[in-house]
Amino acid sequence: MPDATFTGPGLLLGTFTPKLDEKGRLILPAKFRGRLAGGLVMTRGQDRCLFLLPMDEFSRIYEQVRSAPVTSQQARDYLRMFLSSASDEVPDKQGRVSIPAPLREYAGLGRDVVVIGVGTRVEVWDAEAWAAYSEEKEAGYAEIAEAISDLGI
Repeated sequence: MPDATFTGPGLLLGTFTPKLDEKGRLILPAKFRGRLAGGLVMTRGQDRCLFLLPMDEFSRIYEQVRSAPVTSQQARDYLRMFLSSASDEVPDKQGRVSIPAPLREYAGLGRDVVVIGVGTRVEVWDAEAWAAYSEEKEAGYAEIAEAISDLGI
């Protein structure tokens, strides 16, 4: 039976361009609110973006990393970075979540942001950083597709 996060309304897809308000709150795109309404964990992502993870996805990732041997330096380092900046949030009735100042600083977020659905998570990017990243990766998109097909994906 397929995992519910990969079917129907659970799949997080698309690109949106909301603005942060003066209090550092993000209005979640309506398309994502159902999946995130029960709560989410916001933390550092890779490439200077933020990850917004539905609680079940956060738990899955946490359990994966936690199950690594405590002797693994990489696992300890990742868990420290992943959890030390994490903030659990529940969207308010307007679908807003507060982004803590340290996370806004980490991702270089200004007023203009880009919110993208990446299947099982949402990423929040500074609009200029996303434009630069997207432009850089677009040039090699075909090569990336070929490389992941070599991995059997």
